[in-house]
Amino acid sequence: MEKKLLQEEDKERLFNIPLFRDLPHNIKLSLLDKLDYAVYDVKKKDIIATQGIPCKKLYVLLKGKLRVDIIDGLGNSVMIEYIIAPRAFATPHLFGSNNTLPATFTAIEDSTLFTATKESTFKLISQDPQILHNFLCVSGNCTACTVSRLRTLSRKTVRERFVVYLQENRTANSNCVTIAHTQSELAEYLNVTRPALSKEINKMTKEGIIRMTGKRIEILNETALNEYI
Repeated sequence: MEKKLLQEEDKERLFNIPLFRDLPHNIKLSLLDKLDYAVYDVKKKDIIATQGIPCKKLYVLLKGKLRVDIIDGLGNSVMIEYIIAPRAFATPHLFGSNNTLPATFTAIEDSTLFTATKESTFKLISQDPQILHNFLCVSGNCTACTVSRLRTLSRKTVRERFVVYLQENRTANSNCVTIAHTQSELAEYLNVTRPALSKEINKMTKEGIIRMTGKRIEILNETALNEYI
């Protein structure tokens, strides 16, 4: 990673993340003066942070995409999610007695990273109630995502994991799901092989449970789908 100057487009992306979004203009103007920050150009395959090290910075991906992996108790590497900019990450681990990072964050394309020291971030949050509120909301959403991820991985069969994924990603009152991943990425996300996932999708299609067109999946038989939840 190489340090770089913060560009105007970087500022726009920074102020568009939930942590700093919708702040009064005067707060935004002073925000960067209060943070002890750095900006980096990150190359593809660069490791930004490693599982098990203390979280000493606020991390914000301004541009690009990261892959998040954990090493489980058996020593296996498990892909947790993809982080797409602009987004803060590892936020809940910034403060607290046990603040080690639970995963390794690796760039899968050229990216831009913003970091701020733990001390300056704490000072900023403690001085502004709106930023404190945003921080708590972001941390809560991260916890909800972790619970959702564990709900998927706790299932034993490929079909069960795929069904949980569909239910987690469908919008309310809709029978359609648009998959954000390629099939290879989805297989990694579900911690199954791509051939096994493809085979299960084909089975569910033949059984009339779903219809798949590109990345769009239409649920045709809700009752049959719910049998696997």
